[in-house]
Amino acid sequence: MRNDPLDATFAALADPTRRAILAQLRCGEASVVELARPFKLTPRAISQHVSVPGNAGLVRRARDAQRRPTRLRLQPLEHVDRWLEDYRALWNRRFDKLEARLERLQEKKHVKK
Repeated sequence: MRNDPLDATFAALADPTRRAILAQLRCGEASVVELARPFKLTPRAISQHVSVPGNAGLVRRARDAQRRPTRLRLQPLEHVDRWLEDYRALWNRRFDKLEARLERLQEKKHVKK
């Protein structure tokens, strides 16, 4: 089986704690201690959580003197966005059909009055 980057990204996003960590990182870089604050987890447990999106390329950990800030990386999410594009187009076509149907029903309703 080949190692698909989408599989790694979806695996990283599958856990609610990891999604919450990524949401925190949208506001800017943070240390593991800072990321652990909203959770009832130790920094070590958070560090293990961070390693999964790290392996998927969703986050990058740097070294800044004593601090190891974690930063969000968007490129893997761009791959997910491209993968979702076909599904987005499918739903848009369905919504367009629904909208056209509702407009026809409204027109019929106004004609009967």
